[in-house]
Amino acid sequence: MHEFTFQAATSIAQAVELLAREGEQARVLCGGTDLLIQMRNGARRPRLLVDVKSIPELRALSYDPKTGLCLGAAVPCIEISESPLMRRYYPGLSEAAHLIGSLQIQQRASVGGNLCNASPAADTSPALLALDARVRIAGPGGQRELAVTQFFAGPGRNVLGAGEFVTQILIEPPAAHSADCYLRLIPRNEMDIAIVGAGAAIALEGQRCVAARLALGAVAPTPILAAQAAAALVGQPLDEGAIERAVALVRAAAQPIDDMRGSANYRRQVAGVLARRAILKAAARAREN
Repeated sequence: MHEFTFQAATSIAQAVELLAREGEQARVLCGGTDLLIQMRNGARRPRLLVDVKSIPELRALSYDPKTGLCLGAAVPCIEISESPLMRRYYPGLSEAAHLIGSLQIQQRASVGGNLCNASPAADTSPALLALDARVRIAGPGGQRELAVTQFFAGPGRNVLGAGEFVTQILIEPPAAHSADCYLRLIPRNEMDIAIVGAGAAIALEGQRCVAARLALGAVAPTPILAAQAAAALVGQPLDEGAIERAVALVRAAAQPIDDMRGSANYRRQVAGVLARRAILKAAARAREN
């Protein structure tokens, strides 16, 4: 591994200053489970690593019934997956956090880091898209908020500018009779990359779906929303016909590639299967809420 400078920031302002000083040669160390591997194989060669895990705002997880979830970007995945609050209000995001690597990895990895790595196959990204999450970004120009739908710029690329980093992830409180779910398919039981990931958020009024969001991972250059598939559910009872129409639109939205983990056609079929299961599981949870 090449030589680099390591500095641990204790405030957002200090982190912004350090990152801005080195520009493109600086990287945020939020957990390091992706970045350190990239540095070891030479894919990234930053001169400066800025550790943000000691910044209080980035390590806080809070929920307010009126404003929703404020999740610090550096909160470890283990805290998210084991949080009773997360399991109650955002079970799909909790499930996604639980699927990242081994328990040892989850002690370091964070949703913020997983999001910023911008892998098309990231587990938390479809879960966040399904929940219509926003990110709070700090940088030399101050703070701004951005929808996660606008965050991805391509495989392994996000829209953060020089000196910017994600500080918090914001999600609205769940509506009555609503819930989310995240599912994935991997070749092995653990520590593998998703062949397909599917996130669903469903809101019900009686047996009728009144709101829906469906998101997919590992089937396009970035994680994507299957907006037409979700729209096909809204206003309909969640019967077999409505779900079949949505599944067909999910498969149409998927644009996968052939690679060593699966063919494009296989991924497209799996996307429909996982979407169906995620819809049904989110709807079952919504009925319980």
